[in-house]
Amino acid sequence: MANYVFVAKSLDGFIASKDGSTEWLNIPNPDKTDYGLLKFLQKIDAIIIGRCTFEKALTYKPYPYTKQVFVLSSTLKNIPINLQDSVEIVNGDLHQICQKIRNDGFKNIYIDGAKTIQSFLKEDLIDEMTINTLPIILGSGISLFGEIDKRIDFKNTKTITHKNGVITNIYTRT
Repeated sequence: MANYVFVAKSLDGFIASKDGSTEWLNIPNPDKTDYGLLKFLQKIDAIIIGRCTFEKALTYKPYPYTKQVFVLSSTLKNIPINLQDSVEIVNGDLHQICQKIRNDGFKNIYIDGAKTIQSFLKEDLIDEMTINTLPIILGSGISLFGEIDKRIDFKNTKTITHKNGVITNIYTRT
C-alpha cells in the first residue's frame, strides 16, 4: 500500500505554464518512450487528483484516466454523467480520505496535480515519486513543490537519461 507521484517538470520546477498549459511537454521523442508511464500505471489502482487537474483532464479527448478517480474538492458538486461510475468527489482530512479509499479496496494510489501533490507532501503521505525532468526552462508557471514548511527526505533509487534529454528520477521515502 503506497501513494505514488508520476509527473513531468521543467528544469526550473514547473509542471505547467501560468495558464495551466502543458503544450511544452510535447518535445521530440524519436524513440517513442513513455518514460515508464505504462509500467507505473500497472502498479496503481486508483488516482487522487485536485479539481483543477480533473477539469483539465475533462478537456482531453479521450478522457485520460482508466482507473477509479477521486477528486479532492470542496467546491465541485457534479461529475459528468458518463464518469459517475468511475469518479468520486472527496474532501476533508487527507489521512482519513486515504484510509477510506484503502478500506474500499484500493491499495496503490497515484497522486496527481500540483496542489494535490503539495498537500500530500505536507502531510507526509507520498511514498514514491517518479519525476521526469524535461530540458526546458519555462521561467514561470505552476510549481511542482511550492513551499513546504518542513524537510522531507527521499532517496534516489533510479535515474534514467533518455536520448532526447529527458531525465527520469525515481525517489522513495526514507
